[in-house]
Amino acid sequence: MIDWTLFGSALLSSTLFPGGSEALLLYRLHGGADPLASVATATAGNVLGSVVTYAMGRFGRAALVRPAAAAERRMARAERWFGRFGRPVLLLAWLPVVGDALCLLAGALRVGLASFVVLVTLGKLARYAALAWTVV
Repeated sequence: MIDWTLFGSALLSSTLFPGGSEALLLYRLHGGADPLASVATATAGNVLGSVVTYAMGRFGRAALVRPAAAAERRMARAERWFGRFGRPVLLLAWLPVVGDALCLLAGALRVGLASFVVLVTLGKLARYAALAWTVV
């Protein structure tokens, strides 16, 4: 059975809204919740939230680049930065604040959705698994 509270907390935590999915995961695990199911639930919610942020970047790029001159320079700088580090930087999408920006930028730069989901999932799964391992 899915823990919808944990799923929702993880989803909100990975959008531009603040959240505390890690604390809720640890609380659930201390209460005896199944570690595999809890990590899977938190990861799924967190990845879905990242896809929402990605979509905001992908479909809201026009809003991100206004006014034209200054925004185009910022976008060009972001593209160069992303190009220097490449797609594997998405493994760090779990980081607070920076992760949201990475997901938004990946959408704006039209990174392929499949590679985005794979890399973000690996990073977020590793983070939640490491947290669960500290408790179990």
